[in-house]
Amino acid sequence: MLGRLRPRGALWRDRDFLRLWSAQTVSQFGSQVSALALPFVAILALKATTFEIAALGAIEFAPFVLLTLPAGVWVDRMRRRPLMIVADWGRAAALGSVPVAWAAGGLTLAQLYVVGFLTGCLTVFFDVAYQSYLPSLVAREHLTEGNAKLEVSRAAAQVTGPGLAGLLVAAATAPYAVVADAVSFVGSALFASGIRRAEPPLPVVVEQPRMRTEIKDGLRYTLRHPLLRPLILQIGLQNFFLNMIGAILVVYAVRGLHLSSAKVGLVFSLGNLGLLVGAPIAGRLAARFGIGPTLVWGGLATGCSYLLIAVAPRSLAIPFLALAQFGWAFGAVLYYVNGISLIQAITPDRLLGRVNASRRFAV
Repeated sequence: MLGRLRPRGALWRDRDFLRLWSAQTVSQFGSQVSALALPFVAILALKATTFEIAALGAIEFAPFVLLTLPAGVWVDRMRRRPLMIVADWGRAAALGSVPVAWAAGGLTLAQLYVVGFLTGCLTVFFDVAYQSYLPSLVAREHLTEGNAKLEVSRAAAQVTGPGLAGLLVAAATAPYAVVADAVSFVGSALFASGIRRAEPPLPVVVEQPRMRTEIKDGLRYTLRHPLLRPLILQIGLQNFFLNMIGAILVVYAVRGLHLSSAKVGLVFSLGNLGLLVGAPIAGRLAARFGIGPTLVWGGLATGCSYLLIAVAPRSLAIPFLALAQFGWAFGAVLYYVNGISLIQAITPDRLLGRVNASRRFAV
């Protein structure tokens, strides 16, 4: 009976993976706080205009467009765990400057822009590094299990994080709520520092190629590979159209279906439960039906589920929208867990950083 109650999966006994998982978990929950707290700092504490708040979001996102491909090159040139640790400490310092400046009476919108940009830059490096680091930490046959566990943490943060963030902002005011995110990155850095397993040695390079050449090599390898190419193209096309929907979904919910902000929040909280349901079983579905069919059905679910929004009646708007969001989340996590595991399994270690960067650039 006790054996049945034990957590399933070989990685529950892998202390180094558990440290990486813990690092990612605490930083995911902290990031959910800042995602809400930083805009509230601009709105409530600094009385920013609508344009200034929109600019903050654009500045936070800019590094993902500008730096992802160069970050892939650096990740392939360097040890990945130290890069993750430096990124964590850097994000903690940048975010920690917000409550310090507020307490001193010197917080400005310009500082928020700098903090948002620096945090975005360091997040780019951390994300590409940890996705490229995982295959050197766990055996290739455990990659799907590892990615599923990491995705469970991200899903839990997306479901419960916004509510926690709202409570912290209300209880501690927005500038001081940012402390929670800074502390989470300190915890992430400490967990990552505790990993003992050595990384594979870096390849010996007589003459370092130019960064532009290495970026081209990564893109060329990705786009010529018979499995990577369709994966990257599907991810890019899907995100393009889903972001078109996302840009108008809240407006449609409020103006077309007359939902309050609280009801819109409820829709997303209920819908994101699909992430928690799908992440633990993504690997088992791939083992049962094959990774190819699982990727296909996961991709179909993410798009087709949003058809429910188009036919949602006003009298049943909440269940229709929540079910659409649930279907999207469930399909997306099936696709992500198995897709990223496949990419990690078939890509040579020397190119993992650049291939992961190419994927993220498409996203």
